[in-house]
Amino acid sequence: MTLSVLDIIEGTSVDGPGLRTSIYMAGCTHHCVGCHNPQSWNIDNGTPYSIDALMEVISYNNFPVTLTGGDPFFQVDAAAELARTIKQELNLDIWCYTGYTWEQLVQHDNFIQLLQQIDVVVDGPFVLSKRDISLLFRGSSNQRIIDVPSSLEKKECILWQAPPNVYDI
Repeated sequence: MTLSVLDIIEGTSVDGPGLRTSIYMAGCTHHCVGCHNPQSWNIDNGTPYSIDALMEVISYNNFPVTLTGGDPFFQVDAAAELARTIKQELNLDIWCYTGYTWEQLVQHDNFIQLLQQIDVVVDGPFVLSKRDISLLFRGSSNQRIIDVPSSLEKKECILWQAPPNVYDI
């Protein structure tokens, strides 16, 4: 199984707490006005990576992982397999950015396979009129940082609580 990947950023601190390995996946149908990464919309702009090749990079750094893009749910089967492998082999924290809202995600049976493997999802499209650079780990005020295991367990959207030292790297 392969994923179409635009970029891999090792040691970033902007896509979740601490130093992380961020995997920028290709493919997105949201086409948000003001998107910081519009080249990610076309899946053909990415380079094919096997899960094994991605795991080599992730294992080497041993940082928590962020799946972003584009929208990882555009490649949900492969993204879920990657996340499953990360959890099984390394048990690392996984964040995921998506243009879908939580309410939309849980309506798609196919999306649950990825949700079950991730710890936090940042949901919702980027909305230029709600852009706020003071927000933690998101670009517009409509986006939420969601604790996925708690939300799945309670069958309602539970927001992630940032630890007091979230800005410490």
